[in-house]
Amino acid sequence: MQAIDNSKAWIERQVQARPWLAHMIRAGGRYRSQRGDYYAAGITYFTVLSLFPLLMVAFAVAGFILSSHPSLLVEMQDKIVENIPGSLGTQINELIDQAIRSRGTVGVLGLLGAAYAGLGWMANLRAALTEQWDQKTREPNWVMSKLSDLGALVGLGLAFVVSFGLSALGSSSLGARVLETLGLSNLPGARFLLAMASIALALLATWAVLAWIIARLPREPVTLKSAARAALLAAVAFEAFKFIASIYLQIVLRSPAGATFGSIIGLMVFSYITYRIILFATAWAATASDNMREADIPAPAPAVIRPRVSSSGMSPGAAAAFGAGALAALALSQLRRLSDRR
Repeated sequence: MQAIDNSKAWIERQVQARPWLAHMIRAGGRYRSQRGDYYAAGITYFTVLSLFPLLMVAFAVAGFILSSHPSLLVEMQDKIVENIPGSLGTQINELIDQAIRSRGTVGVLGLLGAAYAGLGWMANLRAALTEQWDQKTREPNWVMSKLSDLGALVGLGLAFVVSFGLSALGSSSLGARVLETLGLSNLPGARFLLAMASIALALLATWAVLAWIIARLPREPVTLKSAARAALLAAVAFEAFKFIASIYLQIVLRSPAGATFGSIIGLMVFSYITYRIILFATAWAATASDNMREADIPAPAPAVIRPRVSSSGMSPGAAAAFGAGALAALALSQLRRLSDRR
């Protein structure tokens, strides 16, 4: 028992001596107590669910493009027949013609499904972030809640546009063309500097999106400073995870089973881990020293003063004894008087 107490005391001293370790323990406790894994799984479900209507929208857009460019449609169908000879190529071309004819219906159904799945995804994401901040919010009106989620979804889409723009600036192909245009492609170290710039811009793009998610998606406003610091931590973890996941997918997709099921399983695992990173970073921001709030101790119940009126009376035994004593004293006084007269 003494050894266990000594070990606990040593661990407490180590934690107190390292503020970052104490902060990580607080963040892990907040993540577990606020059901971070549960919410990450729910957001992953809506992410996978939204893929099917998004694919329908993509098919509808492709149908509109091909119908307005007949030469492109003919060229694509010729390529299909050339690379897939026989009846299978003909069947694929018939499916393409049918998809183009029904592009309007497919597009409308896809947009409705995407709106439903997107709002469900946003509602779960905002609820998860609000839980990690331990915010106590009132149940909002359903219509106003959906309008708020729609606005947040549009804002997140704009944040993704900024992120993709930064990623495109840091892409190796665009950077290589810029170097060739400037005549610096043969400069020693240019490729290395380009790779470093690509990594830095990708990290900046990820940080911008995550900072916006952590700071602006919770139901109640939070401090941007702590959210920005936590987003930097999450961006580094996400970029490292993305690199590892790309290597893993390259290995898995080499097998027939991996090529068949690896993409959807990989998407689910990738989404789940990504949301866990975001929620843990949110817990990290919420448990920062400048965001820690004192525990809410409920006020004691109001004191009730009830006056009590009690009468102190003599018991029957005490009254009898008092009466007997009085009679004895009276008798003694009478006897003393009689003796004095004699």
